[in-house]
Amino acid sequence: MNQIKKLNLKPGDFVSLKTKEKIWKGNILESHDPEIILLKLESGYNIGIRTNSIISLEVKKEAEIKEKESFKLKQDKKLPNIAMIITGGTISSRLDPKSGAVKWTSVGDLFKIAPELSKICNITEIKKPFMKGSEDMSFKYWKKIAETAEKLLNDKKIDGLIITHGTDTLHYGASALAFFLRNLNKPIAFTYSQRSIDRGSTDAHLNLICSAKFATSEIAELAIIGHKDLNDHICVALPATKTKKSHTSRRDTFKVINDVPIAEISKEHLEITRGFNVKDIDKKIELDAKSLEKVALVKFVPGMQPGVLEFYAKEGYKGIVIEATGLGHVATNASDNNWLPTIKKLVKKGITICIAPQTANGRLNLNIYSNGRALKETEVIVLDDMLPETALVKLSWVLGHPSWARDLEKVREKMLENVAGEYNEKLGIKDFN
Repeated sequence: MNQIKKLNLKPGDFVSLKTKEKIWKGNILESHDPEIILLKLESGYNIGIRTNSIISLEVKKEAEIKEKESFKLKQDKKLPNIAMIITGGTISSRLDPKSGAVKWTSVGDLFKIAPELSKICNITEIKKPFMKGSEDMSFKYWKKIAETAEKLLNDKKIDGLIITHGTDTLHYGASALAFFLRNLNKPIAFTYSQRSIDRGSTDAHLNLICSAKFATSEIAELAIIGHKDLNDHICVALPATKTKKSHTSRRDTFKVINDVPIAEISKEHLEITRGFNVKDIDKKIELDAKSLEKVALVKFVPGMQPGVLEFYAKEGYKGIVIEATGLGHVATNASDNNWLPTIKKLVKKGITICIAPQTANGRLNLNIYSNGRALKETEVIVLDDMLPETALVKLSWVLGHPSWARDLEKVREKMLENVAGEYNEKLGIKDFN
């Protein structure tokens, strides 16, 4: 015990300690119990070891003490000017050696991971409206991002915008901005990383570089920028309303559904792969960041009772998106589990109910089977090939306009209007990924 105190251990020190069971190696973490030594093992797991069980302890490498430094972005008048909105997520985090927890990083750390940015553009504006993990995001936060983006995009000195966001709900956030920001005039790159910037395998490096190349292009689209595959060579620019997260941890987690990428991007080139709106700095963007949070997304599964819809109605929800099976089906023929009466009753009460496909690809067609035709007669709004996540965001946006929300036919009209590329009228074999 005395020998351990003499070592004057600091958070971040890499040590080797021996107990009766085995030899443990890892970095010292900050401990609030003097009788416990906390270690972050090389495997990434944390472990607490009582000091009275330690036979010997050796400091293999002392923690580096970093001095505080000021960070200044280089400017080159020959390069285009880009703004950034930083909101949190893994791309803005790193391991804190004191606590073993993941903490928000500094702006300087973010740019040090991709120094090549200074050769692509000038980062002239950096805004941090808040710092949140994306699991804690909601419409009010996406509204803040949209309000910040509108001011930046309407500044003629700025050529494009990069937004960093956590991956878990990034596709919801990107969809929200696609509806909130009307008459888009410049490129917006929505980017992320699956691995924090202090890891050698981080995807932030390439994603930031490719985002800068997209933001300095002539493509006035809002796109999700991330790895095309597991290799660290090419990113894809994916349409905001046709993309979803498809893997918990892979770097190429975001996949386009029922559509094709806008572009493929590497450090050397940007190859456009479909039609796009052209950048126009004289055009003024319009902010329409209205939303209603009382909307729900319900996935129909076998045996589910329609009472789940009644629950949301009692809680004051004004809109429900049902992820239906197959071509657009819910239980209709089971004697003890028919969803149609409940749906009809709620629609008559003024609750908007939409049907979106549960399958990843393809479109709904309620005309094929009798149960689909019966569901259609309840006056549900059939959303064709719209992704359920996008449908939830769009329903919130539509119902957030009081003049639309009070008229079911107006709601139907707006939900079926292709506002931000959420529908693809022509699905071909190439669209099945």
